Amino acid sequence: MRLGVLDIGSNTVHLLVVDAHRGARPIPAYSHKEELRLTEFLGADNNLSAEGVERLGEFVEGAVRIAEDKGVEDLLAFATSAVRDAGNGEQVLAQVDERSGARIEVLSGRDEARLTFLAVRRWFGWSSGRLLAFDIGGGSLEIAAGVDEEPDVAVSLPLGAGRLTRDRFTADPPTAEEVRNLRKHVRGEIARTVGDIVRHGRANRAVATSKTFRQLARIAGAAPSSDGVYVSRSLSRQDTAHWAAKLTSMSSAERAELSGVSEGRAAQLAAGAVVADAVMDLFEVERLEVCPWALREGVILRRLDLLPGRLDDKKPTPKLG
Repeated sequence: MRLGVLDIGSNTVHLLVVDAHRGARPIPAYSHKEELRLTEFLGADNNLSAEGVERLGEFVEGAVRIAEDKGVEDLLAFATSAVRDAGNGEQVLAQVDERSGARIEVLSGRDEARLTFLAVRRWFGWSSGRLLAFDIGGGSLEIAAGVDEEPDVAVSLPLGAGRLTRDRFTADPPTAEEVRNLRKHVRGEIARTVGDIVRHGRANRAVATSKTFRQLARIAGAAPSSDGVYVSRSLSRQDTAHWAAKLTSMSSAERAELSGVSEGRAAQLAAGAVVADAVMDLFEVERLEVCPWALREGVILRRLDLLPGRLDDKKPTPKLG
């Protein structure tokens, strides 16, 4: 069947169309996205501005039409931290739903972590043993760990690269004091979760998803995306610490000149690197393997799992989370 996933993230709004069926890997058929950076439309009252709502509604309305044109049988639309944390998030989605008919579901932070973990598990397989997965988004950091497809523990922290850049940096490049304060804040937040996660056992494999980790791996020497998804990519603790220090001393324009760094993401990469450095240090991870699958693929896989099967044709379809 042909599925569509509409991911309303803090940085990017992305429609991904895939051809898939139960028991098979989803094959991308079409992609349409825009870097709306919704966190930048949050006002002092934590509400999304009228401009942000209009731009989101316009994109979603167009994405629904594109999905129809591409023959999508089932469109799964979901929103993450930018909309979830906005004071007027419910009203925004009601307006967008009425305009587009998309029926957008808001994922909790924990469900983000769980579904991303599912995608990581399916990509690396059972032979990976206990997995520890990190995902740095625009609005939040997700951490999950476990030996099964459902993680033993899944947490979401308000440590997204876009959120931290907006709330913690006033200069470009940020001042040394701003960087130090950010580092202290990030490490304090993450340190509170370490005990709850590692008490289940040490990971056999540590994995990273998200654009932040992919960009850090690329500037540290990993293969470019043009080499394909099956090329092994990783990021060492030493390289992460080096680039976290270097990126915070560079301007956004200087970061945008680095290999694999897009102009739209350059401004928040420094804060993202501080978070990446902190998780690797506090969880004592020497090397992270970069997984090409993340939340969108997790949503697709969960939906495919819920398709009626030969042994259970009347199984009801629950919500994504």
